[in-house]
Amino acid sequence: NRALVPAPSTVAQKLVALVGAGEVLRPLGETLALLALAYVGACAVAVAVGLLMGRFAWVHGLLEPLVEVLRPLPKPALLPPLILFLGIGAEMKLTIIGLGVFFPVLVNTVQGVRGTEPVLLDMARTFGHGRARTLLTVVLPAALPMVLAGMRVSLGLGLVLVVIAEMMAGTGGVGYLILDMQRSFRVPEMYAWTVILAVLGWGLNALFVRLERRVTHWSLATRE
Repeated sequence: NRALVPAPSTVAQKLVALVGAGEVLRPLGETLALLALAYVGACAVAVAVGLLMGRFAWVHGLLEPLVEVLRPLPKPALLPPLILFLGIGAEMKLTIIGLGVFFPVLVNTVQGVRGTEPVLLDMARTFGHGRARTLLTVVLPAALPMVLAGMRVSLGLGLVLVVIAEMMAGTGGVGYLILDMQRSFRVPEMYAWTVILAVLGWGLNALFVRLERRVTHWSLATRE
């Protein structure tokens, strides 16, 4: 049924028209800005908390029950209560994206910290490093491959959640446009925006892989 599944050439024409008219810039900018703000903030908090949980047993014992209660919850299921408390504005979107990003980075950071070679910690003590300096100059670099692996997973989850949040809020961004095109039965445009979203996800992942290889080149060389 061409009304529901238009020909790829029709979708391609709509895609070229959208890109040529510059209509993709504003929605993409809104989505990327929202994703970047929530992603960076959640990753920073997750790495800091993960370092403490992985290095200090009392911190792990204090926070681990709460983490294990919240981590398995499907984050889209939290949208209704978040909308009740925060409305449908940017606060709700940032919160739901941040929750989705936070836990994979946290878990990977804890595992990376716990996997630090004891020899490195002994060397830090030998050179008289304090706890804070050991965390930042020894433990964090050693855990960095695991941290970046968690951040890469969280990037995909963050993109999924920003689209869902925009669909629920109906206040702009790529997610809202895809839903709006479906509701108005502009099917070719709907598929065109879906293709744009797929390209966006692929591009973000490709950029992160390049960054990961550049930052942890020493780890890759060791594995080879």
